[in-house]
Amino acid sequence: MKTILIPTDFSKNAWNTISFAMQFLERERCTFYFLHTYTPAFYRMDYILGGPEFSAIPDKGVDASIEGLEKTLEAVKSKFGNPKHIYETVSAFNLLTDEINSLTQKKDIDLIIMGTQGASGVKEIFLGTNTVHVIRKAAIPVLVIPSGFKYRPIGQILFTADYESKYKSKDVNIAIEIAKMYQAEITVLHIKEAYDLTTKQEENKAFLGLCLAQIPHRFIEERGTHMPVGIFDYLEKHEYGLLVMINRKHSFFERLMTRQHIDQVGFYVQIPFLVIPHTE
Repeated sequence: MKTILIPTDFSKNAWNTISFAMQFLERERCTFYFLHTYTPAFYRMDYILGGPEFSAIPDKGVDASIEGLEKTLEAVKSKFGNPKHIYETVSAFNLLTDEINSLTQKKDIDLIIMGTQGASGVKEIFLGTNTVHVIRKAAIPVLVIPSGFKYRPIGQILFTADYESKYKSKDVNIAIEIAKMYQAEITVLHIKEAYDLTTKQEENKAFLGLCLAQIPHRFIEERGTHMPVGIFDYLEKHEYGLLVMINRKHSFFERLMTRQHIDQVGFYVQIPFLVIPHTE
Protein backbone atom coordinates (compact mmCIF):
# COMPACT_ATOMS: atom_id res chain seq x y z
CA MET A 1 0.00 0.00 0.00
CA LYS A 2 1.28 3.45 -0.92
CA THR A 3 1.25 6.31 1.58
CA ILE A 4 0.55 9.73 0.08
CA LEU A 5 0.78 13.17 1.68
CA ILE A 6 -1.29 16.03 0.24
CA PRO A 7 -0.88 19.50 1.79
CA THR A 8 -3.96 21.70 1.49
CA ASP A 9 -4.88 25.30 2.22
CA PHE A 10 -8.55 24.64 1.32
CA SER A 11 -8.28 26.71 -1.86
CA LYS A 12 -9.70 25.88 -5.27
CA ASN A 13 -6.19 25.01 -6.44
CA ALA A 14 -5.71 22.63 -3.49
CA TRP A 15 -8.99 20.85 -4.26
CA ASN A 16 -7.93 20.51 -7.89
CA THR A 17 -4.75 18.78 -6.68
CA ILE A 18 -6.73 16.44 -4.43
CA SER A 19 -9.09 15.58 -7.31
CA PHE A 20 -6.11 14.81 -9.53
CA ALA A 21 -4.56 12.57 -6.87
CA MET A 22 -7.76 10.58 -6.35
CA GLN A 23 -8.02 9.85 -10.08
CA PHE A 24 -4.29 9.42 -10.63
CA LEU A 25 -4.13 6.66 -7.99
CA GLU A 26 -7.66 5.33 -8.50
CA ARG A 27 -6.51 1.74 -9.05
CA GLU A 28 -3.88 1.71 -6.30
CA ARG A 29 -4.30 0.82 -2.63
CA CYS A 30 -3.30 4.00 -0.79
CA THR A 31 -3.47 5.82 2.50
CA PHE A 32 -3.86 9.57 1.98
CA TYR A 33 -2.87 12.11 4.61
CA PHE A 34 -4.46 15.53 4.06
CA LEU A 35 -2.29 18.08 5.85
CA HIS A 36 -3.05 21.63 6.89
CA THR A 37 -0.52 23.71 8.81
CA TYR A 38 -1.11 27.00 10.52
CA THR A 39 0.60 29.53 12.76
CA PRO A 40 -1.07 32.24 14.86
CA ALA A 41 -1.09 35.83 13.69
CA PHE A 42 1.37 36.61 16.46
CA TYR A 43 3.42 34.33 18.67
CA ARG A 44 2.27 34.15 22.27
CA MET A 45 4.47 32.72 25.03
CA ASP A 46 2.13 29.75 25.52
CA TYR A 47 2.54 28.85 21.84
CA ILE A 48 6.30 29.09 22.09
CA LEU A 49 6.24 26.75 25.09
CA GLY A 50 4.19 24.04 23.45
CA GLY A 51 1.66 25.05 20.82
CA PRO A 52 -2.11 25.54 21.03
CA GLU A 53 -2.75 22.48 23.19
CA PHE A 54 -0.89 24.24 26.01
CA SER A 55 -2.78 27.51 25.61
CA ALA A 56 -5.67 28.55 27.81
CA ILE A 57 -6.81 31.04 25.18
CA PRO A 58 -8.76 29.68 22.19
CA ASP A 59 -7.20 30.17 18.78
CA LYS A 60 -9.42 30.58 15.73
CA GLY A 61 -6.65 29.09 13.58
CA VAL A 62 -7.07 25.71 15.24
CA ASP A 63 -10.83 25.63 14.68
CA ALA A 64 -10.51 26.79 11.08
CA SER A 65 -7.87 24.15 10.35
CA ILE A 66 -9.87 21.27 11.82
CA GLU A 67 -13.12 22.44 10.21
CA GLY A 68 -11.44 22.81 6.82
CA LEU A 69 -9.97 19.31 6.99
CA GLU A 70 -13.33 17.83 8.00
CA LYS A 71 -15.02 19.49 5.01
CA THR A 72 -12.24 18.29 2.72
CA LEU A 73 -12.62 14.73 3.99
CA GLU A 74 -16.40 14.83 3.50
CA ALA A 75 -15.99 16.14 -0.05
CA VAL A 76 -13.44 13.46 -0.95
CA LYS A 77 -15.62 10.64 0.39
CA SER A 78 -18.71 12.06 -1.31
CA LYS A 79 -17.14 12.55 -4.75
CA PHE A 80 -14.70 9.64 -4.89
CA GLY A 81 -15.32 7.19 -2.04
CA ASN A 82 -12.78 4.66 -3.30
CA PRO A 83 -12.76 1.42 -1.23
CA LYS A 84 -9.06 1.05 -2.04
CA HIS A 85 -8.29 4.34 -0.32
CA ILE A 86 -7.90 5.20 3.36
CA TYR A 87 -8.10 8.86 4.39
CA GLU A 88 -6.48 10.58 7.36
CA THR A 89 -6.27 14.26 8.32
CA VAL A 90 -3.47 16.13 10.06
CA SER A 91 -3.84 19.61 11.52
CA ALA A 92 -0.50 20.98 12.71
CA PHE A 93 0.81 24.10 14.37
CA ASN A 94 4.03 24.20 12.37
CA LEU A 95 5.76 25.46 9.26
CA LEU A 96 4.70 23.50 6.21
CA THR A 97 8.12 22.17 5.22
CA ASP A 98 9.00 21.17 8.79
CA GLU A 99 5.71 19.33 9.27
CA ILE A 100 6.05 17.55 5.93
CA ASN A 101 9.53 16.31 6.82
CA SER A 102 8.31 15.18 10.23
CA LEU A 103 5.33 13.30 8.79
CA THR A 104 7.49 11.76 6.07
CA GLN A 105 9.45 9.97 8.77
CA LYS A 106 6.61 9.21 11.19
CA LYS A 107 4.16 7.89 8.59
CA ASP A 108 6.69 6.49 6.11
CA ILE A 109 5.33 8.67 3.29
CA ASP A 110 6.10 7.50 -0.26
CA LEU A 111 5.02 10.56 -2.25
CA ILE A 112 3.99 14.18 -1.73
CA ILE A 113 1.39 15.57 -4.13
CA MET A 114 0.82 19.31 -4.10
CA GLY A 115 -0.32 22.10 -6.36
CA THR A 116 1.27 25.33 -7.42
CA GLN A 117 -0.14 28.50 -8.88
CA GLY A 118 2.91 28.88 -11.08
CA ALA A 119 3.53 32.25 -12.70
CA SER A 120 0.89 34.24 -14.56
CA GLY A 121 3.26 37.02 -15.57
CA VAL A 122 6.94 37.50 -16.31
CA LYS A 123 7.42 39.66 -13.22
CA GLU A 124 6.10 37.05 -10.83
CA ILE A 125 8.67 35.01 -8.91
CA PHE A 126 8.22 31.28 -8.53
CA LEU A 127 11.21 31.03 -6.20
CA GLY A 128 10.14 31.22 -2.57
CA THR A 129 6.71 29.63 -2.85
CA ASN A 130 5.71 26.77 -0.56
CA THR A 131 6.04 24.33 -3.43
CA VAL A 132 9.66 25.20 -4.14
CA HIS A 133 10.56 25.11 -0.44
CA VAL A 134 9.02 21.65 -0.17
CA ILE A 135 10.85 20.44 -3.29
CA ARG A 136 14.18 21.64 -1.95
CA LYS A 137 13.78 20.14 1.51
CA ALA A 138 11.79 16.97 0.85
CA ALA A 139 13.58 13.65 1.23
CA ILE A 140 11.01 11.90 -0.99
CA PRO A 141 9.55 12.55 -4.47
CA VAL A 142 7.17 15.48 -4.95
CA LEU A 143 4.51 15.44 -7.67
CA VAL A 144 3.50 19.00 -8.58
CA ILE A 145 0.15 19.68 -10.24
CA PRO A 146 -0.14 23.02 -12.12
CA SER A 147 -3.09 25.21 -11.25
CA GLY A 148 -6.23 24.18 -13.12
CA PHE A 149 -4.72 21.05 -14.65
CA LYS A 150 -7.36 18.37 -15.13
CA TYR A 151 -6.51 14.70 -14.80
CA ARG A 152 -5.97 12.60 -17.88
CA PRO A 153 -4.25 9.22 -18.24
CA ILE A 154 -0.50 9.39 -18.81
CA GLY A 155 0.68 7.94 -22.11
CA GLN A 156 4.15 9.47 -22.42
CA ILE A 157 6.65 10.45 -19.71
CA LEU A 158 9.56 12.83 -20.28
CA PHE A 159 12.58 12.16 -18.06
CA THR A 160 15.29 14.84 -18.17
CA ALA A 161 18.85 13.69 -17.60
CA ASP A 162 22.31 15.26 -17.61
CA TYR A 163 24.15 12.00 -16.79
CA GLU A 164 26.45 13.90 -14.42
CA SER A 165 26.18 11.31 -11.67
CA LYS A 166 25.26 7.65 -11.46
CA TYR A 167 21.55 6.98 -11.11
CA LYS A 168 20.36 4.62 -8.42
CA SER A 169 17.52 2.21 -8.96
CA LYS A 170 15.58 3.57 -5.98
CA ASP A 171 15.83 7.09 -7.40
CA VAL A 172 14.00 6.15 -10.59
CA ASN A 173 11.69 3.47 -9.17
CA ILE A 174 8.74 5.83 -8.78
CA ALA A 175 8.96 6.88 -12.45
CA ILE A 176 9.04 3.21 -13.41
CA GLU A 177 6.02 2.47 -11.19
CA ILE A 178 4.02 5.27 -12.83
CA ALA A 179 5.01 4.04 -16.29
CA LYS A 180 3.81 0.54 -15.37
CA MET A 181 0.54 1.90 -13.93
CA TYR A 182 -0.30 3.57 -17.23
CA GLN A 183 1.66 1.35 -19.63
CA ALA A 184 3.49 4.51 -20.62
CA GLU A 185 6.76 4.98 -22.47
CA ILE A 186 9.60 6.99 -20.94
CA THR A 187 11.62 9.35 -23.13
CA VAL A 188 14.99 10.24 -21.59
CA LEU A 189 15.88 13.74 -22.78
CA HIS A 190 19.43 15.10 -22.61
CA ILE A 191 20.00 18.74 -23.46
CA LYS A 192 23.43 18.89 -25.06
CA GLU A 193 24.59 22.45 -24.42
CA ALA A 194 28.15 22.24 -25.72
CA TYR A 195 30.31 19.14 -25.61
CA ASP A 196 29.94 15.45 -26.33
CA LEU A 197 29.24 13.17 -23.42
CA THR A 198 32.23 12.30 -21.30
CA THR A 199 33.16 8.70 -20.58
CA LYS A 200 31.59 9.08 -17.15
CA GLN A 201 28.36 10.43 -18.64
CA GLU A 202 28.25 7.58 -21.15
CA GLU A 203 28.59 5.09 -18.30
CA ASN A 204 25.83 6.79 -16.30
CA LYS A 205 23.58 6.83 -19.35
CA ALA A 206 24.16 3.12 -19.89
CA PHE A 207 23.33 2.35 -16.27
CA LEU A 208 20.12 4.41 -16.50
CA GLY A 209 19.21 2.27 -19.50
CA LEU A 210 19.61 -0.82 -17.34
CA CYS A 211 17.36 0.70 -14.67
CA LEU A 212 14.66 1.32 -17.28
CA ALA A 213 15.08 -2.01 -19.06
CA GLN A 214 11.76 -3.41 -17.82
CA ILE A 215 9.64 -0.70 -19.47
CA PRO A 216 9.45 0.87 -22.96
CA HIS A 217 11.94 3.73 -23.17
CA ARG A 218 14.11 5.66 -25.59
CA PHE A 219 16.96 8.17 -25.39
CA ILE A 220 16.77 11.56 -27.11
CA GLU A 221 19.47 14.21 -27.41
CA GLU A 222 18.75 17.84 -28.26
CA ARG A 223 21.71 19.94 -29.43
CA GLY A 224 22.38 23.65 -29.48
CA THR A 225 19.96 24.62 -26.73
CA HIS A 226 20.40 25.48 -23.07
CA MET A 227 18.77 24.27 -19.90
CA PRO A 228 16.00 24.80 -19.06
CA VAL A 229 14.91 26.40 -22.36
CA GLY A 230 15.60 23.15 -24.16
CA ILE A 231 13.04 21.38 -21.99
CA PHE A 232 10.40 24.01 -22.71
CA ASP A 233 11.07 23.89 -26.44
CA TYR A 234 10.84 20.09 -26.52
CA LEU A 235 7.59 20.06 -24.54
CA GLU A 236 6.07 22.59 -26.94
CA LYS A 237 6.77 20.29 -29.88
CA HIS A 238 5.78 16.99 -28.26
CA GLU A 239 2.87 15.88 -26.09
CA TYR A 240 3.71 14.40 -22.71
CA GLY A 241 1.61 13.68 -19.65
CA LEU A 242 4.35 13.91 -17.03
CA LEU A 243 7.78 15.53 -16.67
CA VAL A 244 10.31 13.84 -14.37
CA MET A 245 13.38 15.59 -12.97
CA ILE A 246 16.13 14.60 -10.55
CA ASN A 247 16.84 17.39 -8.06
CA ARG A 248 20.44 17.53 -6.91
CA LYS A 249 21.37 19.50 -3.82
CA HIS A 250 23.25 22.67 -4.69
CA SER A 251 25.64 24.36 -2.34
CA PHE A 252 24.38 27.29 -0.27
CA PHE A 253 26.57 29.68 -2.24
CA GLU A 254 25.19 28.50 -5.56
CA ARG A 255 21.63 28.88 -4.28
CA LEU A 256 22.38 32.50 -3.43
CA MET A 257 24.08 33.28 -6.72
CA THR A 258 22.01 31.34 -9.25
CA ARG A 259 18.48 30.06 -9.66
CA GLN A 260 18.13 26.33 -9.84
CA HIS A 261 16.77 24.76 -13.00
CA ILE A 262 13.92 23.25 -11.04
CA ASP A 263 12.72 26.74 -10.08
CA GLN A 264 12.72 27.88 -13.70
CA VAL A 265 10.80 24.84 -14.87
CA GLY A 266 8.04 25.85 -12.49
CA PHE A 267 7.47 28.99 -14.50
CA TYR A 268 6.52 27.38 -17.74
CA VAL A 269 5.58 23.72 -17.43
CA GLN A 270 1.84 23.21 -17.80
CA ILE A 271 1.80 19.46 -17.11
CA PRO A 272 2.38 17.62 -13.83
CA PHE A 273 6.04 17.28 -12.97
CA LEU A 274 7.67 14.83 -10.61
CA VAL A 275 10.75 15.96 -8.72
CA ILE A 276 12.89 13.16 -7.32
CA PRO A 277 15.53 14.04 -4.70
CA HIS A 278 18.95 12.77 -5.69
CA THR A 279 20.40 10.25 -3.24
CA GLU A 280 23.86 11.50 -2.37
